[in-house]
Amino acid sequence: MISGRILRDSVVSAANNIYNLRDYVNSLNVFPVPDGDTGSNMSRTINAAKMALDGLDDDVSVGEVIKLTASSLLRGARGNSGVILSLIFRGFCKVLEENEEMTRVDFSKALKCASATAYGAVLKPTEGTILTVVRLVAEASEEFAEESGNFCEFWEKICQKTEEVLKATPDMLLVLAEAGVVDSGGQGLLIIFEGMKSVFDGSEIIQVKEELRQPEVEAVVEQEEKCSFFYCTELLVTKSDPDSDVASLESFLSGIGDCVIVVDDGDVIKVHVHTNNPGLVIERALEYGMLDDVKINNLLREIEEKKKKSRTKSSKFEYQVVNENVECGFVAIVSGDGLCELFKSLGIDNIVSGGQTMNPSTEEILSAIEATPAKVVFVLPNNKNIIMTAEQAISLADRDVVVLPTRTIPQGVSAMLSFDDSKDIKTNQTAMLEAIEKVRTGLITCAVRNSKVGGKDIKLGDIVAIENGKVKFAEENCSKACLRLVKNLVKKQSNYITLFYGENVSLEEANALKNQIRQKYGRLEVNMVNGGQPVYHFIVSVE
Repeated sequence: MISGRILRDSVVSAANNIYNLRDYVNSLNVFPVPDGDTGSNMSRTINAAKMALDGLDDDVSVGEVIKLTASSLLRGARGNSGVILSLIFRGFCKVLEENEEMTRVDFSKALKCASATAYGAVLKPTEGTILTVVRLVAEASEEFAEESGNFCEFWEKICQKTEEVLKATPDMLLVLAEAGVVDSGGQGLLIIFEGMKSVFDGSEIIQVKEELRQPEVEAVVEQEEKCSFFYCTELLVTKSDPDSDVASLESFLSGIGDCVIVVDDGDVIKVHVHTNNPGLVIERALEYGMLDDVKINNLLREIEEKKKKSRTKSSKFEYQVVNENVECGFVAIVSGDGLCELFKSLGIDNIVSGGQTMNPSTEEILSAIEATPAKVVFVLPNNKNIIMTAEQAISLADRDVVVLPTRTIPQGVSAMLSFDDSKDIKTNQTAMLEAIEKVRTGLITCAVRNSKVGGKDIKLGDIVAIENGKVKFAEENCSKACLRLVKNLVKKQSNYITLFYGENVSLEEANALKNQIRQKYGRLEVNMVNGGQPVYHFIVSVE
């Protein structure tokens, strides 16, 4: 049987374990491009739960722990791996939210619900990923629950099965086999389960290794204010007996609360106490005389207000109430000074800094949404790994939200250009979705590891070309790679080519490439934009 205290500590241990091993999980990325952030995303996602759980006392229930964990993961989710992790815990919550304690059978049921919840949220599930790992472990868990003598033995089998399925993922997914790695999301889940195991089997909470601690990450850890007694109770008593024994009142209050202050001012007793039973305070005080200025404040509400103000203060976005005269607003996830300016000029109200390797959390996107004073807010993720994160904000926002599935910056630009403020929301949404599908996107970046993709050997430092989300080829020269990529993207019906050059590309290099493209594709309009984006030397848009 697992108590709330043990479950709380197991989540903290899991968060510390994935934090320590996040770089290893990142290294399992199958593609040579700079997007290997699965470990970092899963770590930062579950760290949001670790921060929230810090304020829970030892007598907490399993239900309270899992509800707070699931809620925190939802808001802290980053990237597809973080979102799927949050969905797994949401599935746990659906089964365990009313539980005082947790048995083997309870967790088996919760794991099955977690699998269904995660699969249900993914439009086209890919086998050989974390989804498969969860599903197959869930299917085996019922037998484990019946066979195991105690929860420790049960959890040992859960971890063993997770590792067994993980090792088989290359047999299920060709790209994993080619790269010679297991699924990174599944590996992250195993590390989380092993972190929990350290507590379940009676060992101590795994601690963060000091040599791995990153100040910029630890700085965001918000220490929750602890609260054991929920009501601040204050009152004045006009004594009916001048010789009343005030010491006995103070002793009684100390037995039902803390922060006790009892001051005898002669005819009046001043009382202050934090307690869960303000009624008992009033009843006992009445024994001493007439009451005046009775005040009862909810400490939990005060703490939540402090947290809310703290979050608002730390966020660059200021909350705005919905303006009924503003039909729609826009939020985009963008990185690079030039691209930010471009999106602002296209009508974006609030920009969340992020993109490849810098996936923002659901909470950050939600803050930008609620700082946009419109009845309907369109969100443009502009990255395939941010779409699911943005979608999690829909149910949390206090206004209508439409997440457009923009997978690239050019798709975001095209969507904004197609918006017509004279049309209604539905018409615009349709037009923007159509515009997204008409854009062909190419990306030029540098390989960050040796890899094999689609039978092609990619070496560290190669210039890699990505066409509509797929690694196509590698070259030694950036301009040569870009020209070859443009050739692949241009079709008979194409009319426009736009080059967005990044922070590491000079104006001279960009102009030279633009002139070469104009000479070759004289019939097409060729434009160049200083995007200033990191990661990608060039982003190519063809329409």
